[in-house]
Amino acid sequence: MRLLGCIALASALAGAALAAEIPQDQRRSGYSFMSADTKAMQDDDTVNPGMLWVLDGEALWKRKAGTSDKSCADCHYDARVSMKGVAAHYPAYEKAFGRPLDLEGRINLCRANHQQATPLPYESRDLLALTAYVAQQSRGMPIEAGDDPDLKPFVEQGRELFMQRQGQLNLGCANCHDDNWDKKLAGSAITQGHPTGYPLYRLEWQSLGSLQRRLRACITGIRAQAYDWGSPELVALELYLMSRARGMPMEAPAVRP
Repeated sequence: MRLLGCIALASALAGAALAAEIPQDQRRSGYSFMSADTKAMQDDDTVNPGMLWVLDGEALWKRKAGTSDKSCADCHYDARVSMKGVAAHYPAYEKAFGRPLDLEGRINLCRANHQQATPLPYESRDLLALTAYVAQQSRGMPIEAGDDPDLKPFVEQGRELFMQRQGQLNLGCANCHDDNWDKKLAGSAITQGHPTGYPLYRLEWQSLGSLQRRLRACITGIRAQAYDWGSPELVALELYLMSRARGMPMEAPAVRP
């Protein structure tokens, strides 16, 4: 049904010009498009499924790993203090690489450099759990990603990827999330695409998932070749999306349909 909806949307949008970016005063979190039941699930930590990953992340934060036999807490102490506001600034510029890293990339860099441990695979439960635990410490704080001058060319790269039509359906991200938000696709609301709650629990997935998982699913849905996990293209897209959500509150771990 989703594929049929995408095909119908592609047909309707064929040859249409892209609308301008959504004005700042009209930008809305995906939360505002959800049903009352789904909102209630996100709002109550005792029933929010994403909190199971947060609890796992708290345990992993304190667990020693690697040949250095260190835990995250050995360097960063209490995450409720040291990680407060951190996720709201990611993806962030990493001088050693000359490009931005998302939060998952930063966690894996710490594992490699400071714990001397093997990086965690993208979308593994442990990496999602640690990311969710760190991100949850910024819940309610405004997103501030993308304001570093070193990030400017990468924000622009992400913007170009967001606007670019691709795949057999010849669609870009903007065709849905800028031009047609608040409409329906296969019965689901089209949101504005602001990543305020990642990693989040998606009812469709019956699992927690990263923003990269969502981006790859969208790209596959328009019948294009998805970028590799952790690729510069996906991180640039993440950066652009976070920068255009600047000022909106973090919701992690959010719940979505």
